[in-house]
Amino acid sequence: MSFSSWRGTVGLIKPTMRPGSMEETVRLLPEGVGLIPIHQNVRAGTVNEFEAAIQGYHDHALTLAEAGVDLIHHSGTPPFMMQGYKGEAALIREWEREMGVPHFTANQNIVRAFKAFGAKRIIGVSYSRLQNDLTIDYMTQAGFDVLAMEPLEVPFEKAGEISPHAVYSLVRETFLKHPKAEVIYLQGNAWRLLSIVDMMEADFGVPVIETCCALVWEIQKRFHIREPRDGCGRLLREMP
Repeated sequence: MSFSSWRGTVGLIKPTMRPGSMEETVRLLPEGVGLIPIHQNVRAGTVNEFEAAIQGYHDHALTLAEAGVDLIHHSGTPPFMMQGYKGEAALIREWEREMGVPHFTANQNIVRAFKAFGAKRIIGVSYSRLQNDLTIDYMTQAGFDVLAMEPLEVPFEKAGEISPHAVYSLVRETFLKHPKAEVIYLQGNAWRLLSIVDMMEADFGVPVIETCCALVWEIQKRFHIREPRDGCGRLLREMP
């Protein structure tokens, strides 16, 4: 199948049926980049669900590869974090060999964003104790010094209802305890936080990595596009 997306087409596999991040990604992508989304149906955010989701990622990726996309992104951090840093990399390499299309996960994307700013010491916030603990383990394996990860714990299905102001307050509290942090990570794709990224960077003086911005940044890099965007933080404004 051929596409009219003259700068490239991305296949995007989401773990849940949640709205929000998909729309934000579409709005942030440059003109000429196509997007073919497929959603899985993780509902409760349990370990068993995340383990089972890996097969779904593979099967959906196979469908996207056969359709002729140029790049496949696996959104959703826990299923791949549970493979471990090296295990995830080995799995992605295996799928790339099988399907003949480049793949990257949300975790690999965030690691590259940290490295783009030369950051080693990180703090972060999430909306799940499970995701919090997985992030600490994974990022430590990836070579980062995780000074703190703090959760705003809510039921999995309620994560999209968390206020940006509540997230800002938790980030502020965490950063003041760890002022040597070189980057702030807003972990997870359920909450909508674009409105506070610029504010936090101005207030705390370090880059803030938000997941939709990080994804659009890497898609641009992989497609050899450079379209900086204001209002979403340094990653998309500076395109490091």
